[in-house]
Amino acid sequence: MYQRRIPPREIVTPEFARQLTEISHEIGRQVGVLVDRRGRIEHVVIGDATKIVLPAQDRSRLGHSRFNGLRCLHTHLQGEKGLTHDDLTDLALLRLDLMAAIDVDPETGLPGFVRAAHLLPASAKPRNIARHGNEKDDFEVYRFLDPRLPGQLDVNFLELIESLESEMARNRGTRKASDMRDRAILVGVTTGNLSEAQDSIDELRELATSGGLVVLDEIIQRRSTLDPKSLIGKGKLDEIIIRSLQLGADMIVFDRELQPSQVRAINAATDLKILDRSQLILDIFASRAQTSEGRIQVELAQLKYLLPRLTGSGTEMSRLMGGIGGRGPGETKLEVDRRRVRERIAHLENQLEKVRASRQQRRQQRLRREMPVVSIVGYTNAGKSTLLNSLTQSQVITEQKMFATLDPTSRRLRLPHDREIIVNDTVGFIRDLPKDLLAAFKATLEELEQSDLIIHLVDASSPQLESQMASVYRILGELKIDDVPRLLAFNKMDLAEPEQLWNRCRIYNGLAISAIDRSTLGTLVNEISGRLEGAENIDFHPVLPG
Repeated sequence: MYQRRIPPREIVTPEFARQLTEISHEIGRQVGVLVDRRGRIEHVVIGDATKIVLPAQDRSRLGHSRFNGLRCLHTHLQGEKGLTHDDLTDLALLRLDLMAAIDVDPETGLPGFVRAAHLLPASAKPRNIARHGNEKDDFEVYRFLDPRLPGQLDVNFLELIESLESEMARNRGTRKASDMRDRAILVGVTTGNLSEAQDSIDELRELATSGGLVVLDEIIQRRSTLDPKSLIGKGKLDEIIIRSLQLGADMIVFDRELQPSQVRAINAATDLKILDRSQLILDIFASRAQTSEGRIQVELAQLKYLLPRLTGSGTEMSRLMGGIGGRGPGETKLEVDRRRVRERIAHLENQLEKVRASRQQRRQQRLRREMPVVSIVGYTNAGKSTLLNSLTQSQVITEQKMFATLDPTSRRLRLPHDREIIVNDTVGFIRDLPKDLLAAFKATLEELEQSDLIIHLVDASSPQLESQMASVYRILGELKIDDVPRLLAFNKMDLAEPEQLWNRCRIYNGLAISAIDRSTLGTLVNEISGRLEGAENIDFHPVLPG
């Protein structure tokens, strides 16, 4: 069969279809061929009675604006009435030009209908679709050709493929010209409540946007148990990869921390970039850290995250020569990489110890001056930096995005009765904050231990207010600073429902403020002054709109 040729403009000829079906009927197995665009047979594949397994293809030439350059022609022996799920999965994952199945007459072995499909170009417009794993796609991935006998096929195959690739290239070119950011699909998987999973994926979308990604789609899968190999299972992974290819995505972002083995399994299935929630947060921190201390902390967290995920295979595992004359095998490249990472981690930890010692000296100086310390903590994007600016008339960078500022900032504030205090702005908290990142930032968060008062700032307009408060309490507990006095303040009062805000202030014993309106901060300043002087005022009246 390798010696046969098919005219480039034809999908299959009647003579070739007959040879394929007669051989398949004689041996009782599916037979398939991969044909290039010049009509030459590249591969002949023998399967069993129900399926064939196509050989792995070189994905280096693949892109969002071109196909594989091969079409698959194979037989169906079991009376299938169309292309199977496996056929369509192979069509998408291998980005074949076309997938065609030829029915085999069970009595004569002659060819019946040819059933074919090809991929459709993705839309140039980004999509933002939040769907659950059991919901049906609302757009077409494939176009199915009308079933025809081999002699009745009237499709000009070359013209069809050229028009499809031209449209793909045009769509991709439009996106590149207007927006060079990476495009991502967000994937959440849960074994529990779907509403909680939706809240988490909403937060992941904010993280992705803060990290400079364009979110094309969001998918939530509900499972009884998480798949230990790929987290979401092979079938769902194939569907997500197909959707990524269809929409022109550059990466898949998972709303969970992936285990090293899961990363390897997913990378083996696709060339798309794979990120998990922890890595996305680390990348955001790396792009936002401005001071040398912040960069040290982020790099340390990234290396600790990377160390267990270093893997080697193939040529990467070749041995380095060692010993006189190369008698010993030496270290593998993987072992060298791990050793270098460990050495770098040790170096960064030593630098952080010096930072910790320097901070301790500054704290001792403040203690000698009897200057109280007030630290602002809260969920990311709660308005901590804005509050610091309003209280101290500073110019700390503020943006409406998550983790807009990472590096700790300290400013002086003069309270009534001419008393000065230090106000610290700390890094924002978030649910599932990577443990390595929390450990790396302990040098910064140690300021909380020495604080005389902690202001817990809450975004009063957030629909996830209570879960965000719980996350902050949990992190403060992990830092073992539960004994530091706290003052609860609900920020963004102008964006919250007045009655609901009043109830929350009463229930949680908090006060309402708007960090962008200094006229609402008088109660907060008085409360800080009263707490620091030991005259805690419990029955204060919150400031409410109107």
